[in-house]
Amino acid sequence: MEAAVSQTDAVLDVSEKQVEVQAAGGVLIGTDDRGRPAIAVVHRPRYDDWSLPKGKLDDGEAHEAAAIREVEEETGLRTELGRELPPVEYLDRKGRRKVVRYWVMRPLGGAFIANDEVDELRWLPVAEALDILSYAHDRELVQAFGAQG
Repeated sequence: MEAAVSQTDAVLDVSEKQVEVQAAGGVLIGTDDRGRPAIAVVHRPRYDDWSLPKGKLDDGEAHEAAAIREVEEETGLRTELGRELPPVEYLDRKGRRKVVRYWVMRPLGGAFIANDEVDELRWLPVAEALDILSYAHDRELVQAFGAQG
């Protein structure tokens, strides 16, 4: 027979557990409007921030599939995966531990169309991307990518 659990115990048990959010995204490699090597950064109006394209995994979805899907949803670009970059971990806006796996990606086709989630996409050289990205974890990833080439 199971012991009875009070509502207070249940709430404390849930609040003490650290929930992990799994996400995936890409560092898209292309060129800027001057033909220089560049990476894609996106502006999210909901948060008024600049970030790398990424998003949460759907139930049962593999990280690689989520990266391709999320990048296409946010940028309008179909892509191919390159090498995987180091994962990024941080606390999200709800205080949950979030782990994002990123891949170097190259566009295969498509076109950006502004939407509710992302209203602007910019292709920037690494140095300019570092200046505009809103979060230290994104800047660190771009710096690691820039060092690896």
